[in-house]
Amino acid sequence: MMLKMNRKGFTLVEIMIVVAIIGLLAAIAIPNFVRARTTAQMNACIANLKQIQGAVQVWAIDTGAAEDAVPTEAQLIPAYLKSMPHCGTTAYVIPAVNADPVCPNNLDRHTIAAPAAPVVP
Repeated sequence: MMLKMNRKGFTLVEIMIVVAIIGLLAAIAIPNFVRARTTAQMNACIANLKQIQGAVQVWAIDTGAAEDAVPTEAQLIPAYLKSMPHCGTTAYVIPAVNADPVCPNNLDRHTIAAPAAPVVP
């Protein structure tokens, strides 16, 4: 009498192949996620810088302030900004009317890009 063995499950080789494929996909995907997160943080910081610059400019127009005047946080919130934005955990420093705001974390790429000079034909 011969017993029929009913094997259920995966072999060790099949499991190792699946783990290798998952590892390969993770090695490809993780750097892309890190790069996407860094780019998103940079874009958020630049948007915050533009928001602060716009609020300071509108404040200067409304109050007739001089070019070297620096508004306080109380003068900008809530009339021009809903709340003071942050880059990471650090709050921005409010610049003078004629100055550009800078990232408080001293990140070089987190700057408001200067407009390109017009090409004269």
